[in-house]
Amino acid sequence: MTEKLYLIISGVIFALIGLLHLLRIIFQWPAIVGAWTVPFVLSVGAIIIAGILTVWAFRLSRTLV
Repeated sequence: MTEKLYLIISGVIFALIGLLHLLRIIFQWPAIVGAWTVPFVLSVGAIIIAGILTVWAFRLSRTLV
């Protein structure tokens, strides 16, 4: 596996994670870990972080030959 392919796959995975968090907010899907209900604010943070990692991975993949 080349670095470029690795970065593209990573970018797609991070994009899917961000999309799932966005869908969780839109459709008000609950997320429960043990007895703790995960607040939607954490999904907003996850969308931002996943978006940054997605853009970063795709930008790096364009710089490689």
